[in-house]
Amino acid sequence: MAAVMKARTLWGLVAERAAATPDQMMLINAEGETVTFGAFAERAERIAAGLAEQGIGEGSRVSWQLPTQISSVLLSMALARLGALQNPIIHLYRERELGFAVRQTASQWLFLPGIWRGTDYLDMAERALGNDLSNVQVIDVSLGLPEGDPANLPPFVEAEELPVRWIYYTSGSTSEPKGVQHSDGGLLAGGRGLADALAMSASDIGSIAFPYAHIGGPDYLVTMLTHGFPAVLLEAFNPVEALELFNQHQVTMVGGSTAFYLAYLAEQRKQPDQPILPSLRLMSGGGAAKPPEVHYEVMREIGGRGVVHGYGMTECPMIANGSPHDSDEQLANTDGAPVTGCQVRIVSLDGQEAKAGSEGEVRVKGPMVFLGYTDPTLNAEAFDEEGWFRTGDLGILREDGHVSLTGRLKDVIVRKGENISAKEIEDLLYTHPGVKEVAVIGVPDAERGEMVVAVVEPSDAAAAPDLPAIVSFLKDAGLMMQKIPERLEIRSDWPRAGTGKIVKKDLREQYSL
Repeated sequence: MAAVMKARTLWGLVAERAAATPDQMMLINAEGETVTFGAFAERAERIAAGLAEQGIGEGSRVSWQLPTQISSVLLSMALARLGALQNPIIHLYRERELGFAVRQTASQWLFLPGIWRGTDYLDMAERALGNDLSNVQVIDVSLGLPEGDPANLPPFVEAEELPVRWIYYTSGSTSEPKGVQHSDGGLLAGGRGLADALAMSASDIGSIAFPYAHIGGPDYLVTMLTHGFPAVLLEAFNPVEALELFNQHQVTMVGGSTAFYLAYLAEQRKQPDQPILPSLRLMSGGGAAKPPEVHYEVMREIGGRGVVHGYGMTECPMIANGSPHDSDEQLANTDGAPVTGCQVRIVSLDGQEAKAGSEGEVRVKGPMVFLGYTDPTLNAEAFDEEGWFRTGDLGILREDGHVSLTGRLKDVIVRKGENISAKEIEDLLYTHPGVKEVAVIGVPDAERGEMVVAVVEPSDAAAAPDLPAIVSFLKDAGLMMQKIPERLEIRSDWPRAGTGKIVKKDLREQYSL
């Protein structure tokens, strides 16, 4: 059905899918609640009518901080039906991020989950916004969403020029979060790129175990609407609970990011003779680097096509993605080919376009690239003189057209004038039998400029590798002496972003003290 989906907006795509396969299942939650594509569209319109009665309409500024629930997806599409400007905020964010986003977006409404999993979000909003809360109408979604008569809604018309309708906040190297502006068209382009790459079908059953408020939310939703398959929603990720639910519904695709892949592998290793998810066709995700060995481990130990990993960011939700039709070598060692509509070029550090196979900064163009930051002073540095977005990622574009990330420009460790790729060391250390997860960082050092530090979560806390063992392992792997870590830190927990990506900035701050 993918070829007939011609909508240019998210609501247009919801309506198109509802008309094409109204009785096909769309969403399933852990409590057994289900909704079909047809019923979803009908209920979203009733919610849109209820929101309109409260004054929300085209251009209204609405923030929402909600977990991954059916009601959250319904609210976001009801707002899309009205043409509101949405500011989704990941439920993991706290006072600082919430207050900054609502203030900078100048939101008039804020939808919250009440008290959810021990956190009082209404109280948090009061602390975050203080006196500014008087300018915001707060709605507790746990009490239900308003509904009205869809006949009272104005007709839905897709405009020729699609305005900014979404603002996502992303943290980076700057001190304040950055507001990333997208139109419906940009999010559709990203999601359709993912849909083309994954080649899902209506017989698949997917899953959303990551925050729907993340940029990956509409990515995945568009893929579902394009191919007409349902997804199981998880409010919070616990691998044991997730697998029980996924097996109940015979889910064929799971994932989210590398942290999720590793969690599934850990569960499989507890029962090596019994597949944890017999219905699995593939794992897929993005948001963080994937060690090559993970693909082979998943394929060998869990089954299916292994890991079909992708590459995107808040500013460009899909850049490249693997395909189940790729070779094992491509799935293991690359982040896929550029998705439909996305142009990728590699620019060397001297500013010249790099040859195939040569490392440089990844720069992108295409309809999925964002429309600028909410702070316009950030835009000049974000784009080059030809309009290519500077991702800040280092990578190569191979002869076979696949993208392979090698690190971050700001993740390059400069030790005694030598540029060192943290990812190269991480990929090697991941193959160490005593290493469960690893991050390599540079911390300030008076003698070297930066010191190479390996931060490791051991496979067995009682038998963690020591620094001499790590050094010996890397030497045996042929790593040059200048790149070998001079310090080892052992930990069992990680500072993570919404998709599970390790936040290296926090690690640097901690270990630079």
